[in-house]
Amino acid sequence: MTSTPIDPVPTDQVHRTHPALPPLSRRSFLVLTGAAAAVGASATSASARGLPAAGPVAAHGRPHGGSGGARRAAVAFLQTATEAYPTLNTGPRLPQSYADELGLFSTAFVYDSALAVIALLADGRRSAEQTARAIGDGLVYAQEHDPGYSDGRLRQGYNVGPYTFYDGTPQPYGFVLPDGSANIGWQFGFLGTAVGDMAWPGIALAQLFARTRDRRYLDAAVRIGTWITTNTWSTQPLGGFSFGVNGSNVPVPNGSTEHNIDCVAFFGMLRELTRDRAWSQAADHARAFVDRMWDPAVGAFWTGTNDGVEINRFPVPLDTATWSWLALREKRYARALDWAGSALAVTDDASAPTSQLPDGERLSGVTFSTASLTSTAQYNGITVHPQGVWLEGTNQLATALLDRGSRGDKRSAEALLGQARHAQDVLGVGQHLGGVEVDGGIVAASSLIDSGFGFGYFQVQHVGATSWFVYGETRTNPYRLRGRS
Repeated sequence: MTSTPIDPVPTDQVHRTHPALPPLSRRSFLVLTGAAAAVGASATSASARGLPAAGPVAAHGRPHGGSGGARRAAVAFLQTATEAYPTLNTGPRLPQSYADELGLFSTAFVYDSALAVIALLADGRRSAEQTARAIGDGLVYAQEHDPGYSDGRLRQGYNVGPYTFYDGTPQPYGFVLPDGSANIGWQFGFLGTAVGDMAWPGIALAQLFARTRDRRYLDAAVRIGTWITTNTWSTQPLGGFSFGVNGSNVPVPNGSTEHNIDCVAFFGMLRELTRDRAWSQAADHARAFVDRMWDPAVGAFWTGTNDGVEINRFPVPLDTATWSWLALREKRYARALDWAGSALAVTDDASAPTSQLPDGERLSGVTFSTASLTSTAQYNGITVHPQGVWLEGTNQLATALLDRGSRGDKRSAEALLGQARHAQDVLGVGQHLGGVEVDGGIVAASSLIDSGFGFGYFQVQHVGATSWFVYGETRTNPYRLRGRS
């Protein structure tokens, strides 16, 4: 397989022992060459499939109570991630994406930051909204104070606190450097700009504007939309928007179904908020690409394209199923959720040789992609667990099922959220943010999993997984402006 990564290092895993040998970032997965594969959809729907009950809270865990307590703990984690390094970040700021234990230090990915904004707004409490605004201000600041460009772009990730890199190089600053520029993630190479990593902050800023009517947020969202349409509008046969640019500002020709789904939702919001019909045209351009990725025989959306001409058909990721429902709400695509709930179902049992669950624990949900189910890859010398649960995706599926609301969807969604609550209680115990012990976050995965796209997910508390949990608990569709159907 060949690859052309948008960044030289991963978003969701780091080789702690060999930091010079990382794979692709999470949002760079479409650079891989797809191989044709027959992925049959099961007749068993997600809404009809039952989940085994999670075990009791183990002695090593901490119970957070029922749904309300779990949500409050999750929101508190998002706030703690945002308030880390308080002596350095006193103004605009971004949340550290992962607990320190992952080894990415103080990296704040803009995708995770955007998710946190929407989750905090969904919580509805005044303190949560204040934190959401601080993150929104951070996104605006990053856009306005990029050290190399003034065209409205955001980088994949930023540094928000001090650390010493693996080679001994110090990074002593917070989110804002002494010269006033945003502290871009140069040591890990998180310098590229991907369409999905632009669309999600744009969605978050649009949500902030809808809540606060602060024009700065809408203006920043429009600049993001303009960057996407100016730099990534594809004229290849499959159309849509291409991947973005790498850290050297070289265009990446791949096209992502996931990214184009983001664009459908984002441009629709801009059309609604600005009344500018040009955004409808942009949304239609993205939508046409997504439609071309649908395979009715399988009941799933393909990954995307490497060149704008040929479709990648393997691996098939979860989020094209969950996000397509949330963004499009198209009845003919509704069964993609059933495909995801069946084809990607997993159960992690501590008794399995490659499971990392504590003794006696068992957790069910869904995994990242069809390739995750059979992978034997290793990260940091640890073999992945094919039955590991991807908690972010499990919460995505719960959120999408609640939004779809077909017969049995609520019951299935509640079962999935119950699994996430149990993970919140027993996994990630004793982890840290900025050196301070933290609690209440949802880990990225129950055991180490391989995405199938060249990177892994670890059992580390994660802003993204936690934000999607809040969406499920609050019945929030992040692709819809709050207060609108």
